[in-house]
Amino acid sequence: MKSHFLIAFLGSFIPQVCAQDVPILKHYDQNHLYRIALPLGGIGTGTVSLSGKGELRDWEIMNRPAKGFSGGQMGNGVPFFSIFIRETNGKTHTKGLMGPLDPVDYQDKEGRPVDNHGIPRFRNASFDATYPFGQVNLSDPNLPVSVRLKAFNPLIPTDADASGMPLAVLKYEVKNTTNQPITVSVCGLMRNFIGNDGSKTRMDWKGDLIPIGAKNNQNSFRTSGQVQGIFMYSDSVKKTAEQWGTMALVTPAQTGVTYRRSSRSNDWENALLDFWDDFSADGELTDKEKLVDNDPQASLAVKMQIPANQSRVYTFYITWHFPNRFAWSSESIGNYYATQYTDAWDVAQKAAERLPQLEQKTVEFVRAFMQSKLPEVVKEAALFNLSTLRSQTVFRIKDGTMMGWEGCMDNYGSCQGSCTHVWNYEQATGFLFGQLAQTMRKTEFGPALDETGFMSFRVGLPLATNAQRYKAAAADGQMGTIMRFYRDWQLSGDTSFLRQFYPAVKRSLQFAWLKGGWDGDKDGVMEGCQHNTMDVEYYGPNPQMQIWYLGALRAMEEMANAMNEPIFAAECRQLFERGKKFADERLFNGEYYEQIVQTAAHKDQILMATVASGRAYTQDPPYQLGKGCLVDQLIGQYMAHVYGLGYLIKPENAQKTLQSILKYNYRSSMLNHFNNMRSYALGDEAALLMASYPRGERPQIPFPYFSEVMTGFEYTAAIGMLYEGQTESGLLCIKNIRDRYDGAKRSPFDEAECGHHYARAMTSWGAVLALSGFQYSGVKKTMAFHSQEGTFFWSNGYAYGTVQCKKMGNGFSIKLSSLNGDVALEKFSIGKLTKTFEANHQLKEGQTLTMLLK
Repeated sequence: MKSHFLIAFLGSFIPQVCAQDVPILKHYDQNHLYRIALPLGGIGTGTVSLSGKGELRDWEIMNRPAKGFSGGQMGNGVPFFSIFIRETNGKTHTKGLMGPLDPVDYQDKEGRPVDNHGIPRFRNASFDATYPFGQVNLSDPNLPVSVRLKAFNPLIPTDADASGMPLAVLKYEVKNTTNQPITVSVCGLMRNFIGNDGSKTRMDWKGDLIPIGAKNNQNSFRTSGQVQGIFMYSDSVKKTAEQWGTMALVTPAQTGVTYRRSSRSNDWENALLDFWDDFSADGELTDKEKLVDNDPQASLAVKMQIPANQSRVYTFYITWHFPNRFAWSSESIGNYYATQYTDAWDVAQKAAERLPQLEQKTVEFVRAFMQSKLPEVVKEAALFNLSTLRSQTVFRIKDGTMMGWEGCMDNYGSCQGSCTHVWNYEQATGFLFGQLAQTMRKTEFGPALDETGFMSFRVGLPLATNAQRYKAAAADGQMGTIMRFYRDWQLSGDTSFLRQFYPAVKRSLQFAWLKGGWDGDKDGVMEGCQHNTMDVEYYGPNPQMQIWYLGALRAMEEMANAMNEPIFAAECRQLFERGKKFADERLFNGEYYEQIVQTAAHKDQILMATVASGRAYTQDPPYQLGKGCLVDQLIGQYMAHVYGLGYLIKPENAQKTLQSILKYNYRSSMLNHFNNMRSYALGDEAALLMASYPRGERPQIPFPYFSEVMTGFEYTAAIGMLYEGQTESGLLCIKNIRDRYDGAKRSPFDEAECGHHYARAMTSWGAVLALSGFQYSGVKKTMAFHSQEGTFFWSNGYAYGTVQCKKMGNGFSIKLSSLNGDVALEKFSIGKLTKTFEANHQLKEGQTLTMLLK
């Protein structure tokens, strides 16, 4: 007997509303699907990824990366969805809701090359994406249906909680392509693999590595509120383990639902056979109350009738709840999302209540962004890299503080500590989730800073006891963090935020002036030992650190004035002017800025807190830039443009430098390029090298990454070009990056550096700012854009919306809208044209302000 739960009387079926249409940013044909893996999950929750062909892969939900982990046992029967179709003439079809296997996966020692290799699949597949939405398009000439799988997780700028739900939403829109009604059932199958995060394996009798899980995991069927489905838990996994928690496979459908809590035992792969026979008979499931196998195989089906030439949507949620995160700590530091939900079932219930509204808001954001008058490749780079915020690169500890690795290795985090010299580059968090950005600043200028102004550039956990575990400061990390604090103060307009942390920010700048430090003689020039994002120390003045320093001095000047410290502000200005003069006169060689290698005479003249490697050099230091042309030498200037701090060096020198970077570092093909390190660009791909030596004199042992290519650094140069009006060059460099992440060779949602989902690549959001000219100051209550026609998206991290600019004679007709959040506004500018409002004017959420600027 079938275990129906409110099986629908098909003749009285009330059609579901189809998933909201989302404008498509990028289409991938069947030849560009192999590497696609779109992370489905919230900020700080972990993810499961949707492949280009509809599989679910990389189950990274248990507090750690898990690339290649299929969710339980390898081979046939890992989590997948399938479809049953009965035509009017009685003919039936059963297929996996997946596209065809790639030929590269055909060969295997035992004919089991990939997961679910024996499941019949659709013949044709393609993929459409506008992050956070991914859509798999499936068709087969031998089937009477076509299927669109629309998957997402809410992503709403300014609302980190709504964007931080531990779930994947899967909507299968099935279209009847015939002139007769058909009966269709869609079914999800997944094992209860709680306790198995993919990191531990054993060798089976075939010589394959099998993930080790828990024993006697439990599945139960539940119905409550707006959802019903399978709740998965474990009585055997230790409740203090990272892998302990709950999962659920549910549907909001109220009729046509059947389920199985288990299958027969999986000896000789018979669990899958048992399921397949049951589902293929009539599209319904017969419950197996007795749980077999340590990771019992559950399944959930929804059955409907679809009239001729019409569609129906089958919706499923996969939710999870794993509260015990350790990250780089020896103690559990928890997960913020676990404080918002009691377990995976609670997630499902609350999601069902809120998802219609949250999906609408997510679509609203995507539509607004897509309306922007920006090149498609800029939208792609900015939007698709937001997926890093949802990867295991990012997490939020129990109190909500955002933390980050640099990236993710296959099954552990890459480079711990919210590394300041990497996170300095990214702009997405500050401009989309201002409160999250502030939590990072509160860590850096709180527990990570000591009384001397030393900032541990890798913060330890737990914060209360271990924040300064790493006893080294990074020159670029510390100076860039001062600039980011200035950004977050400006975007928020929060005077109390500045007042609270101003002494610490000031102290962190003064650290540069300590004896033997970065600018120990306090002349505005960084001559000391400078640890930096190349993972080495530079000795002597160099453009990368020097221009970061100039930016920090300018930011500090502005903050000091705001805090009514004119003497300190003047001191910062004086050092800035001296440092700027030195950079333009001594470091600029007529084409670009270069390093002057110099060391202290004695080791006791070097402040050891600045030496992360532990070894200080007094002569012939290795790993220097020297006379090289560095791809991101103007990173500080780029950030100064973003933050409204003006030019830190001569404008003509900045422009010439960017031209030189393109001239000397650009490679239209990597076929003839020698690289002794890691390769992130290969073969006939175009890229910007980390450094070139057009004038010769390359150090025998240059900094380690000189011959590499890394996207975050490429974006830095490209966006710098956009700010300097070198638009064609900047767009070329961005296009080269995205061409490499084409779905066939690399995933479009995984720009790698030292690990997957590398944080630095989120600097790509800066291209949106550069081309729109958007700047906002919550302190001065001003908003500005470039003088150009078109519609542009804007976000300050606390509100977002659009602006429509249309030329009218010698001026502009403006429509400024806030779609989410309120924004204070006393002056609005388009180029040099300005509109002034009364004090304390507010543009409220949902309002549109119309004005004419002349």
